Amino acid sequence: MKYYLIAGEASGDLHASNLMKALKERDEEAQFRCIGGDLMQQEGGALVAHYREMAYMGVGAVVRHLPTILENMRRVKRDIRAWNPDAVILVDYPGFNLAVAKYVHANLRRTKTFYYIAPKIWASREHRIKSIRRDVDELFSILPFEKAFFESKHHYPIHYVGNPTADEVRDFLEKARVGNDDFLRRNGLSASKPIIAVLCGSRKQEIKANLPAMLEATDLLADDYQVVVAGAPGIDHDFYASFTPGHHVTVLHQGQTYQLLYNAHAALVTSGTATLETALFKVPQVVCYATPMPMAVGLLRKMVLKVKYISLVNLIAGREVVPELVADKFSPSNISRHLQAILNGSQRKAMLNGYDELAAAIGKAGASDHAAAKMVERLRQTTV
Repeated sequence: MKYYLIAGEASGDLHASNLMKALKERDEEAQFRCIGGDLMQQEGGALVAHYREMAYMGVGAVVRHLPTILENMRRVKRDIRAWNPDAVILVDYPGFNLAVAKYVHANLRRTKTFYYIAPKIWASREHRIKSIRRDVDELFSILPFEKAFFESKHHYPIHYVGNPTADEVRDFLEKARVGNDDFLRRNGLSASKPIIAVLCGSRKQEIKANLPAMLEATDLLADDYQVVVAGAPGIDHDFYASFTPGHHVTVLHQGQTYQLLYNAHAALVTSGTATLETALFKVPQVVCYATPMPMAVGLLRKMVLKVKYISLVNLIAGREVVPELVADKFSPSNISRHLQAILNGSQRKAMLNGYDELAAAIGKAGASDHAAAKMVERLRQTTV
């Protein structure tokens, strides 16, 4: 069967590539065409466009690049129609992907639309449930609390398949010690000095907004700890270098985040999938997220967001396990204070106990396998 996948960022590329691998195990004739990244291409996907051509963050960036965004949308629609796949698999990236789902539903009746990693409409834009109900044939959730939201509140049945990030961390930990000494040596890191990991986002706008304050917050700890920044995919090393003068910090080249977390004692993390990854590695963390006009955003946040938390850790646990320093709470002094509180002592221990609750809530392993099995089963039912 023919599968057309669309992922709009690095984490989506990773999750989609693992899903493709699982689909190939169940469908020996699987063919893939995709909007995504290097990992999806390595799994055999014919890459129509790289996610780096598609990812724009913030209202200003979207407005500036609107002609490019619209042309990308037209290009993807034309390509899907010409290839006529058995299934279109949408991976997160809701602003773009829900528009694609609408097009497929209206124009390719034979093609099934599967949404893997459900849009986070429980946080904002809940009205999108109408288009999901109309345009998506099967919705696959990777967050356990989403099942109640979609099924109990909106009476829309979904599949909770487990969490692929948890699977990826488990797979890494099974072989983590192999090559660990080489990782430290290659990056000039000491095995005897604790590491504070800094994960400051995957886009340039995020890094620019968050990294300066995160580095300033670690300055007082530089004598006793190694401060190490995880390089994000697609971001040049020189971009990070523009923020590091005056700070004692090491910046890793991309692709070493898991190895960094495996060796870290504590972390500063910009909200997103990285907060969940950090928790699954059992690394105490402070969640940091800068915004424009922080005072105004701090006031409006309660009005706009439908949830109490922004980090996946707290959302899944259903309580504040990790501190969230967002908008008006984001400052170097605040970050430093919370970071020092989790380096040792009772707050560190309490956070680690919370991580155990998180792992229990996530539950079953094998998200990609579960999702692939259900997708192939549904497609085979419709071709009988």
